Amino acid sequence: MPRTRQQLAAERTAAAFRNRIIDDLERLCSDAGISHAALARAAGVPPSFVGRAFAKSTRPSIETYAKLATALGADLSGRIYPNTGPWIRDRQQARILEAVLQAAHPRWRRATEVAVRRPARGWIDLVLFEARERVAVATEIESSIHRLEQLIRWSTEKAESLPSSSEWPTLDESWTVSRLLIVRWTRTNRAVAREFARQLRLAFPADPGDALESLTGNERWPGAALLWAQEVDGAYRLVDGR
Repeated sequence: MPRTRQQLAAERTAAAFRNRIIDDLERLCSDAGISHAALARAAGVPPSFVGRAFAKSTRPSIETYAKLATALGADLSGRIYPNTGPWIRDRQQARILEAVLQAAHPRWRRATEVAVRRPARGWIDLVLFEARERVAVATEIESSIHRLEQLIRWSTEKAESLPSSSEWPTLDESWTVSRLLIVRWTRTNRAVAREFARQLRLAFPADPGDALESLTGNERWPGAALLWAQEVDGAYRLVDGR
């Protein structure tokens, strides 16, 4: 069964983590003048396995790394920190994306699941390109709002990283990047929006009605905006939410 992008990314992250640990252990051994065999004896790990570990041809467990580090008088440390948001997409997000793709005027070129690499790494749900205005709209779709400040930060960082994507137009540097946040119309999400209305207006100051008219018609894009996706008779439609 072919591996997904998420699985491949996780494997690359794990491999890089293991390599950093081995490089650190190698440096500590060198500084202390300790051979791999001596380290294996002190840590109670088979020398042949330690040799393969330093050759990066096997995958030691966390316990093994901890034993080797302890034998060298070192601590093993690892942490998980937020980057640009979860890969997991729920069913509602997929349905909202379908509604956006259907509603968007043909003048918008569409690209879904756009990978960005620097300075932030992650995926943008949808990017809309308008050649006449030379604007690219990085679009994030959220079925629920959990941490608003994190959502705003991630969407901004990913939008700023859009020029690193292979989807970025190569004509010239006159293109600009804007942002669009589309949120599912629910009682909970509306309550969050009301509570933090000032923050949302600062992050997405454009008139939502103007944004909706631009997305579905020929009006110029007004800038960073927030739209709502409302479910009606089992299907989603975009509303400005004012």
